[in-house]
Amino acid sequence: MDILLAFGTPGADLAVASGDLLTDDGLLTAVVVSLFTDRQAEATDELPAGETDRKGWWADATLPKLTGAPDKIGSRLWLLRREKQLPEVVARAREYATEALQWLLTEHRVDGLTVTATVPERGMLQLQVALEVDGATQLSAFDYSYLTGAYRLSV
Repeated sequence: MDILLAFGTPGADLAVASGDLLTDDGLLTAVVVSLFTDRQAEATDELPAGETDRKGWWADATLPKLTGAPDKIGSRLWLLRREKQLPEVVARAREYATEALQWLLTEHRVDGLTVTATVPERGMLQLQVALEVDGATQLSAFDYSYLTGAYRLSV
C-alpha cells in the first residue's frame, strides 16, 4: 500500500479523508514519486547553468543496497530544466524516466515497463508510462514542464 496522491493543478498532494491519509494499492503513486522527485545527479552529469546543488534525497545513503550500489530515489528529469527541446534531449528524458522506474522491474512489482517521451507543445514534455502487471497494461501519461518542473496527470 502507498499513500494516495490526489492530482490537481499543478502536481499532486496527499489525499486525506476524515483526517486520515488515504491509501492506494495501485502503482500510480510509486510512478509519480519515482519520476518527480529530484534524484541526485551523477558525477558526470552537467548541472543546469547557475546551479551547484546535485540534489537527491538524504535517505538514499541509508536505503538497502539491492544491486550492490546505493539506491537513488527519483529521476534526473530536473537536469533538463534549461535544455532546448531537441530530439536528443527528449531521448534523455525517456532514458531518465526509464532509469527512475527501473526499480519496479528489479523488485518484481511489474512484469514490463515502457516509457515514451514526446513534445506535444513548446516547453512541455509528455511522458507515457506503460506498466505490465499480470498480463494487463496500466497506462499513465504525464505532462511535465521543462521550465518550472511542474507536472500533471495528462487526460
